[in-house]
Amino acid sequence: VQLQASGGGLVQAGGSLRLSCAASGRTFRQLAMGWFRQAPGKEREFVATVSWNSLATYYADAVKGRFTISRDNSKNTVYLQMTSLEPEDTAVYYCAAGRTVVAGPGTANFGSWGQGTLVTVSS
Repeated sequence: VQLQASGGGLVQAGGSLRLSCAASGRTFRQLAMGWFRQAPGKEREFVATVSWNSLATYYADAVKGRFTISRDNSKNTVYLQMTSLEPEDTAVYYCAAGRTVVAGPGTANFGSWGQGTLVTVSS
């Protein structure tokens, strides 16, 4: 599956953004999807994942209660709604397709990656 992330930009602290990730290929709806991020000088870190049928979601502690992952299988798209953004959320955000219907937070659980979209949160 090929992935194309979009929706990044510059936002003030406390603001909101919604990221989208469009997927090609019929296998999208059979796979878990996830979002990761990588800040300058830091390793890529897990943000959130959603199962193939949207029944299971999992979040990193740093974003729990502020971010919401969702998907629309009819549109082959996964979303990341981000609210109450903080400067520490500044990073390149990547969407990824899991290797099966559910996926844990490790990068090894994801087999396809999008190109990333930059989110900058100003204080």
